[in-house]
Amino acid sequence: MAAQLDRAGHVGRAPAVAKPRLSLLDRFLPLWIFAAMGFGIALGRAFPDLGAALDRVKVAGVSLPIAAGLLWMMYPVLARVRYESLGRFRAQGRLVAASMALNWVLGPLLMFGLAWLFLPDEPHYRNGLILIGLARCIAMVLIWNMLARGDGEAAAVLVALNSLFQIAMYSVLGWFYLSVIPGWFGAEGTVVDVSMWEIAKSVLIFLGIPLAAGALTRLTLVPAKGRDWYDNVLMPLIGPTALLGLLSTIVLMFAMQGDRIVELPLDVLRIAAPLVVYFGVMFGLAFVISRRLSFGYPETAALSFTAAGNNFELAIAVSVGVFGIASGEALAGVVGPLIEVPALIGLVYASLWLKGRLFPDAATAGDPGNAPVSRLA
Repeated sequence: MAAQLDRAGHVGRAPAVAKPRLSLLDRFLPLWIFAAMGFGIALGRAFPDLGAALDRVKVAGVSLPIAAGLLWMMYPVLARVRYESLGRFRAQGRLVAASMALNWVLGPLLMFGLAWLFLPDEPHYRNGLILIGLARCIAMVLIWNMLARGDGEAAAVLVALNSLFQIAMYSVLGWFYLSVIPGWFGAEGTVVDVSMWEIAKSVLIFLGIPLAAGALTRLTLVPAKGRDWYDNVLMPLIGPTALLGLLSTIVLMFAMQGDRIVELPLDVLRIAAPLVVYFGVMFGLAFVISRRLSFGYPETAALSFTAAGNNFELAIAVSVGVFGIASGEALAGVVGPLIEVPALIGLVYASLWLKGRLFPDAATAGDPGNAPVSRLA
């Protein structure tokens, strides 16, 4: 550690910079999800008529309790997005262009290819993976970027753009990849009979409502109370509650379809395999493109984690809304966070390792203001 002079002129050690770290809830997110699955299966066996009871009141074809969980797991995530950063994207034109190409062209194409390669005989799981590939990472990427000591402001711009772009393009791309492309290759039997409006309706409800609420919360309270209070007081209070929305949704999903899933444990592994490949390839591809464009390490990390991560909350919501709570598409959506959390933690270490070898002049100190935060917020 570098030495420095204190006020008396003596040589001493430079003050230590606190290393950003993942919160306890986030480190064990796969464990909480497995626990929710188990509890849901037990609940379904104890109350066989639970599914019928849940379906009595629906919102956009989704039972009200599940719809509430889907909406809430998105709201704290979207309340963290720095919408005020959107005005800075013009100054980072090359970075934004690279991010848009990775997130909305290469990423969906790669997941489409991997889904067909790994699951040619499982159309429902394949559709679920395609929906995951279209759901680009939003606020949670700020956490991975922070842990890897990337550019926080650049990540904020890319996240804000992704959040808005998903409203406009998710339904279009979902219809295109599920209903159009398979027909081009003569695979008419695999074309999904789903309209653009069916997907758009789920996106507008389960992304549009929490996005509007999150943006209103941030754009109202940050000027009134200050950014420090918002990020360090309010967000730590409401952020972890997103996990409750996610887990409650998973509990109810598995209460309704858990027995079928228990009978097919290898299916979870088959869904997981293309996800692992996807995260690694997207991260590596973003690193290569960043080097070719001569980006520094902070911008490279921001671009790479934005490209590698996915908005699994949106994928689950759309899968449930369009295909049903007991669908294979919904199961694929639930497998997403099981794989993403350990995979992205591994990529954080890979990013820091690459930083020391590819960017020797990069500063070694991170942002001293970074503190443990919730990934789901």
